[in-house]
Amino acid sequence: MRKRSRYLPLSAAMAVAGALIISGPAGASPNPLADPAAQTARTPLERQILSQGNGWASEGTGTTGGAAAEDSNVYDVSTKAELLAAFTNAGSQAKIVRVHGTIDANTAPDGSPLTCENYAEGTGYSLEQYLQAFHPASYGLSQKPVGPQEDARRLAAAKQAKSIRWDIPSNTTIVGATPESSISGAALRINGATNVIVRNLTVRDAADCFPSWDPTDGAEGNWNSEYDLLQVINKATNVWIDHSEFTDAPNLDSSQPHYFGRQYQVHDGAVDVTNGSDLVTMSFNRFSDHDKLLLIGSTDSLTRGDPGKLRVTIHHNVFENVGQRAPRVRFGQVDVYNNHFKVTEDSTIPYGYTLGAGFESHLHAEANAFTLPAGIDAANIIGRFKGTAITTIANAVNGEITDLRAEYNAAAVPADQLAADDSWTPTLRTQVHPAQAVPGLLHKSTGPIFTAGGEG
Repeated sequence: MRKRSRYLPLSAAMAVAGALIISGPAGASPNPLADPAAQTARTPLERQILSQGNGWASEGTGTTGGAAAEDSNVYDVSTKAELLAAFTNAGSQAKIVRVHGTIDANTAPDGSPLTCENYAEGTGYSLEQYLQAFHPASYGLSQKPVGPQEDARRLAAAKQAKSIRWDIPSNTTIVGATPESSISGAALRINGATNVIVRNLTVRDAADCFPSWDPTDGAEGNWNSEYDLLQVINKATNVWIDHSEFTDAPNLDSSQPHYFGRQYQVHDGAVDVTNGSDLVTMSFNRFSDHDKLLLIGSTDSLTRGDPGKLRVTIHHNVFENVGQRAPRVRFGQVDVYNNHFKVTEDSTIPYGYTLGAGFESHLHAEANAFTLPAGIDAANIIGRFKGTAITTIANAVNGEITDLRAEYNAAAVPADQLAADDSWTPTLRTQVHPAQAVPGLLHKSTGPIFTAGGEG
């Protein structure tokens, strides 16, 4: 781990950062038509902050991450040990963490790789024995697994969780030092923290070595995995996720075997915002090759802290070959605009729906572009999960402006109709572009495209 300063002195950097707040959206969140190099030339990437009016994360105290970090709290990291030490050493002080190369979560303290077999050692877990113990032909489908092999699976899972589940502290900016920087295998969490920026980073393949079998999940049972690529949980607030990539590739669930006639699923969500978390902006990210993507809202229960929270803005992102939950919403006021949702003919991810209207949800979808192959109808874009209303304005499907709610209602039974949601109107926005322009606008403007300070 290297501590280094190769940018403006703190006072000068903060003066420029302050100017970016005043100047509006063109500062910290680059216009996709602008030259990314020109944007970072004004203020180093790691010192940039979220501009005023750029989504829900600009509300309240705003989101500045580690922009105010002293030079002693700027870290260049290239290993798991260095990254975790940076989080620990600085605590909740303002800090900047620049990731170099690929950091693998499934590694021991000495950097040697850890496999699923390593995590299972000493627990008594065996997938072969687990499958034998809970085969529906003998165990049935009426109760969840109980017994020595389930206990062993939990022990092995706990060992993996200890290795790959990392909490990002408050007042942190974590950035990829180059567009190739990535974190692989980690289940990142912003857990009760506030004021966090994640930028220019690829986060991939938080694969669960020990998915659990639930015979009672659906008519035929299902395999369920534990880890999301990034969780915003437990009253976390003011989070900006920008120009990053979230993907399962190359370890897709579609390449996993089937057991008990069901897909052995080793991935859960991409980015989830739950348990009373609030004020999140996701901008210019790329989401690809993942099934259950963005869950906003814990459960339908009123006791998890979600009512009145879960305010999230999702704008100028590309979603390619994702199956569902882009997003699925409960309770929150969620603004989804100027995103490109794309499904290719050769996608291996089964398409379910894109916009999920859940219990007490307030989802506003405007000027998004949907590029869909034959066989996926506009009526399939919305999924209803106890929701009663949704707003869809000026969205385009394959280049044509389409009333998504009307298309959904035309295909839905009377009990599943969705009304227009007139309970709120989004105001915290950057420029809203016409939906037909969005695919071209975002073609080379999303995901990691920057270079931060420090050595590459």
